[in-house]
Amino acid sequence: MPYPHVLLSAAVSLDGYLDDTGPDRLLLSSPADFDRVDEVRASVDAILIGAGTIRADNPRLLVNDPGRRAARVAAGKPEYPLKVTVTATGDLDPDANFWHTGGEKVLYTTETGAERAAALGVAADIVALGADLDWRRLLEHLHDVRGVRRLMVEGGGTVHTQLLQQGLADEVQLVLAPLFVGDPKAPRLFGPGGYQAGRLRLLESRRIDDVVLMRYEPTAPGEGAPASAADRHWLRLACELAAECPPSRTAFSVGAVVVAADGTELARGHSREARDPVVHAEEAALAKIDPADPRLPAATVYTSLEPCTHRSSRPHPCAELILRAGVRRVVTAWREPDTFVAAADGTGMLRDRGVAVVVLGEYEDLAKAPNAHLV
Repeated sequence: MPYPHVLLSAAVSLDGYLDDTGPDRLLLSSPADFDRVDEVRASVDAILIGAGTIRADNPRLLVNDPGRRAARVAAGKPEYPLKVTVTATGDLDPDANFWHTGGEKVLYTTETGAERAAALGVAADIVALGADLDWRRLLEHLHDVRGVRRLMVEGGGTVHTQLLQQGLADEVQLVLAPLFVGDPKAPRLFGPGGYQAGRLRLLESRRIDDVVLMRYEPTAPGEGAPASAADRHWLRLACELAAECPPSRTAFSVGAVVVAADGTELARGHSREARDPVVHAEEAALAKIDPADPRLPAATVYTSLEPCTHRSSRPHPCAELILRAGVRRVVTAWREPDTFVAAADGTGMLRDRGVAVVVLGEYEDLAKAPNAHLV
């Protein structure tokens, strides 16, 4: 299911702490960076914090600049982004600033937490996700029911950790402040546990007064059937590569990218690449990789159109080439229509052979765009 673009935003000390243990909140950002955060808030559809942050900081979580609020209204948006919080227990203070400032609020919780929050009279739409908290269901609900396309997550550390560990964060905006906390009892940004492998990609680094903003995005593919945020990045790239194909009346324009488990791009290709009128995208990409490369079995193939199972121009269709390469995971945007091959089912063939195939239908229109003349 489609999710919003999830942006994690935080400021930390040089030794990685979100706060100290004093009675007042430790101010890590500079005035100019607080203004930048206000600008980011104004650009999103919703802002999320955990219930622990409400209890610890009692934030209002507003867009403070009146000009930015006016611009949102002029664009047909609410004056303030939707405010979102999440709690397993429903242990909340109904008098907290969060509930009584800004615009609409929604609380995601468990069935037990929903009963408690309702009894407390919390001023928000209460959504029970089941017996346990489920981040994927939460993000699906925000996207499909509340219309959220960009979600800013401002803490705390537990929320940031869970979203990163589950591969659901599309972007990390991290501000590094020039001070140390040094108290092992103070809250840290990221907790222990299993994170996705590989290095994040640096998108931007910028000095803002005496702090430094760093923007990163994950690169490591997901594992098995669940899609990760990085899967969406790589599939979008594959769909964009399809637009580079020489046009054809007799074949689809397709893009493909092969990515190792640690997020390293191994190869990319597109249909009719290098003036070969019959080469397919997956074929072009896989041909650039040494068949003995030990990273192939754990790699993911991203392709804008599902791999073919029949072709007349070459002896081996792309689904077979993927199996021969030992790749065990494919992410695609578009199931092949009957335009050239009736009942094509590369997805089914690969799944029958033990390959995990993820279909992200929200990218189907992007995959179809360079093929509009065919379908």
